[in-house]
Amino acid sequence: MDSVPVNWDALDSLVIDFAKSERLLFPDDPASPPLSPCSSSASSSYRSRRLIRQIRRCIEAGEVDAAVDLLRLHVPALLDDRRILFWLQKQKFIELLRSGTARDRDSAIQCLRVDLAPRALDAYPEAYEEFKHLLLALIFDKDDQSSPVAYEWSERRRSDLAGLLSSILRAHLHAYDPIFSLTLRYLIGIHKVFCCRQGVSSPILDLTERLLLEDRDPHVTPQDTVYEAPPFDEVDIQAIAHAVELTRQGAIDSLRMAKGDLFHAFQNELCRMKLDLSILDKLVHEYCIYRGIVDGVSHSPPDQENNSSRDCSSSNIECTSSKFSDGETSVDNADAEGVPESHADSTSICEIRFAFEVVDNNENCSTSDVTHQDTSCRRSWSSRNYATGQKRRKKWRGRVEEQEYSPSSSSLPGIPTQEISHGPIGYLEDTVQDDRVPKHLSESMKNVENKYDIILEMRELTYKGMTAKVVREINAIDPDFFIQNPNLLFQLKQFEFLSLVNSGDQEKALTVARTHLAPLASKNEDLLKPLKETLACLLKPCEDVLTKAVPLSILATSLQVAMGWKLGIQEPQLMKIVRATLHTHSEWFKLQMCKDRFEQFLKIDQLKEIEHRFLSHSAAKASTDDTNGSSQMSIYSNSKIQEDGSSPQVSPGENVCDENAILKVMEFLALPRADAIHLLMQYNGNADTVIQHIFS
Repeated sequence: MDSVPVNWDALDSLVIDFAKSERLLFPDDPASPPLSPCSSSASSSYRSRRLIRQIRRCIEAGEVDAAVDLLRLHVPALLDDRRILFWLQKQKFIELLRSGTARDRDSAIQCLRVDLAPRALDAYPEAYEEFKHLLLALIFDKDDQSSPVAYEWSERRRSDLAGLLSSILRAHLHAYDPIFSLTLRYLIGIHKVFCCRQGVSSPILDLTERLLLEDRDPHVTPQDTVYEAPPFDEVDIQAIAHAVELTRQGAIDSLRMAKGDLFHAFQNELCRMKLDLSILDKLVHEYCIYRGIVDGVSHSPPDQENNSSRDCSSSNIECTSSKFSDGETSVDNADAEGVPESHADSTSICEIRFAFEVVDNNENCSTSDVTHQDTSCRRSWSSRNYATGQKRRKKWRGRVEEQEYSPSSSSLPGIPTQEISHGPIGYLEDTVQDDRVPKHLSESMKNVENKYDIILEMRELTYKGMTAKVVREINAIDPDFFIQNPNLLFQLKQFEFLSLVNSGDQEKALTVARTHLAPLASKNEDLLKPLKETLACLLKPCEDVLTKAVPLSILATSLQVAMGWKLGIQEPQLMKIVRATLHTHSEWFKLQMCKDRFEQFLKIDQLKEIEHRFLSHSAAKASTDDTNGSSQMSIYSNSKIQEDGSSPQVSPGENVCDENAILKVMEFLALPRADAIHLLMQYNGNADTVIQHIFS
């Protein structure tokens, strides 16, 4: 599973979209309010999700009146549903009794007379029986676990009602969770089923059990449920039934709730799966720091940053903006003001690095000791990122909206009012292991922030195809790194070789092969075959040989992970989850002998897509050549790589049996698709014969 290729750029996009949708990041403009909407629809969805979460918390805390007030204020149409009002009044009756005071007991009896009794007559067919059963709560104690109304007294009843209302509100408001959250639920669900049925031990079992809870919100049955045949395509019914493990009737009810829209029904069902949001936020934060999306050392909001001036003489390097928390340097500011990037590049790298190191140690900014420090000018790398135009990192805000819908001035029992994340939660502190850092590395490199900047810069240079520079820089940092990672060195030099061949400089390409590739292959027999294939590209000067190299996105991430381990920084747990679940997703649908109908909707296809990021001269030429453009650009189209490295093949299930026969067996026997296909293959594809045999 560790070797599964993943399009980390696609995951970055999903994670950033999730963080923005959930307002986990500070806005780019500090002057704008934290909750400024990215768009009207996104803002509306966010507000609806907040409302649903707050109503859930109110009911779970026993604040039924507060939940009703929120519904009346924001979704008054929902209170026209007699079922919902009856459920809420039942719970209010229990909560009044639970308080135990004589006054609340009188209020509970009044609630029975005025609210519950009239609604029990016409709320729904079973309502009156439930009403009579509820009267037993007047005589049975709440602590009596053997009483016939123990469930009505239990915390579980609160949770079920809160989940039921959440499901109804979600379908009514179309307030679905961000795609990343849904994708994670879906992939983990398939991973658990696959491991259970195939008897495979999960390498991420501890993570998935804590992240995706076994409990789900109650399934919603539409009020207008009828008993005639459903007006839905059987393909849709079976698709959603097996995607989220529903019975056939449950799938039909789900489609009715979504008014026949398969993907809305699918989203409703995925949202019923309970994720631990605190763990998910930590996983996302950890991943964002590792990938350089957010600043990993900011400990306060932008408007609370410490902007105190430092003692800097006029002859010293400007350092007022050289702070890790700001994620920028004076060189970057100069670029922003219109100074050409070439001017920034001409600045002494050693001086910039040294100045940054001094500022980081809260020392005076004097550069009088620059000459002494010249031999170690590679110590501090942070400023280099910004001098080369790297994007400014975002600020992590955390989940802070819970208190905004509080029914009272005080927080609800057991509900966190605010969760502002300061720095990497349990990441930099737990995953950086200084005892693993090589002794010969400079002291500044043992600084956590510098490690991140070094690794992120090397990854960025690899993304850009500057592999020769990457090798030189890493050798300067740690001469032993490539001795311990020969495969990475081979792949980096292989790309350099192919780039030279692609540009027509065969002499330099052969020099790279003699100097680097040949010695590596002579020490490692596994590299002989790729070396031969690489050298064969010399015979094909008219083709784009760069497609033979490892995609730069994979190579950059592999280098990042390897350098992280060397410097004592583990890869994020989210990367492990995605690798393992994508692998089992592919294996699961091989067993099902069909394609995943929801793969594209959840962007799973993008996570499996590995693209060649390097655009050669021939590609640029092809983009302007109308005659040959289509044939040339096909070389650079995204190619989906399976776990074994082979190209995807047509699913065998598509041609083995008739689709109607498969659906018929799945429907009558309530079987998974793979089992239905295997049965049909035993009986020459005849569904009637299979059914007769089973029931005979």
